[in-house]
Amino acid sequence: MATTALKGTPVNTVGELPAVGSKAPASFLTGADLSDLTPETFAGRRVILNIFPSIDTKVCATSVRKFNELASGLDNTVVVCASADLPFAASRFCGAEGLDNVVVGSSFRSDFGTAFGVELVESGMKGLLARSVVVIDADGTVLHSQLVPEIASEPDYDAALATLA
Repeated sequence: MATTALKGTPVNTVGELPAVGSKAPASFLTGADLSDLTPETFAGRRVILNIFPSIDTKVCATSVRKFNELASGLDNTVVVCASADLPFAASRFCGAEGLDNVVVGSSFRSDFGTAFGVELVESGMKGLLARSVVVIDADGTVLHSQLVPEIASEPDYDAALATLA
């Protein structure tokens, strides 16, 4: 179990993020077209998982916009924005914002939150995903993982990108 905070109040997750150097969990997300997004979907590419509670919050929306901007300059890398939101909501947001450099993924019918240790187990946000970033190399090895200490804060974009240099 790991701990983050929601407006200063500690909130626990179901587990721990995968450790740097370990193999990423073989969990899946549901894509905008309701297909499964699996590790095989992105085989041979590096993956940045931008994990957050809900696209309908200011900081979550900001992180999707920022990663969309950053993704345009990354070679052989896909940014997957993962939340418990239905894929329709995330797709609608990205479409309305003109964001086409990120892939949306929903955990609504998978064990993603448990497999990655990011499902919140208490507070009013129980069942949503904790704000975090996981960077995975093309061979499935975790290069970077960050559980953001305060859910209402943005992730460390520079630290995530530095692992891809």
